[in-house]
Amino acid sequence: MTKMPKEIIDSQKATVDAFMAVQGTLFSGFEKLVDLNLKVIKATMDEVNEKAHEAMDVKDAQEAVAMSSSMVQPSAEKAMAYSKHVYDIVSGVQAELSKVVEGKIAENQKQVSETIDQMTRNAPSGSESAVAMLKSSMAQANAAYESMTKAAKQAADVTEKNLHAATAATMKAASDAATGAAKTAARATTTRRNDA
Repeated sequence: MTKMPKEIIDSQKATVDAFMAVQGTLFSGFEKLVDLNLKVIKATMDEVNEKAHEAMDVKDAQEAVAMSSSMVQPSAEKAMAYSKHVYDIVSGVQAELSKVVEGKIAENQKQVSETIDQMTRNAPSGSESAVAMLKSSMAQANAAYESMTKAAKQAADVTEKNLHAATAATMKAASDAATGAAKTAARATTTRRNDA
């Protein structure tokens, strides 16, 4: 029976470790999403119970309009908060996966570089130009990877900033709508009282 070289065994162990890290990250993200959804369901059930009791105490149409308009802003805020929590969980999982992938790529680049160096030492005379071309190609590939990584991170930053801006605009619109509905309900109540 032949023995496997230590490098191959170490490489296989590293691959298994990377796979387990990816699985752990995905499971952790899934676990966080389940936990978030359970909390949202419980809070929603409690709120529905509370609002049902409040609805039973409504005496006229103005109170019903005021109650329904008072629920618009909190509902929008809760939906935006939920979306932000989901986004944060997904972003965290993506960041962890990126770390694993970047680590694996860096490890592979190091191994390729070491292999090229070893080939250079063992290369026959007259192959200097081929070795130089190989090293140049490797350097260009590394530079291209770094450029793509920087561009991807910049795109992610821009996306996150746009998401925060959209969230703020949506929250302001929901707040304005709730305020407008409350003012309309108040005016309707005042008009009805004045007419009576």
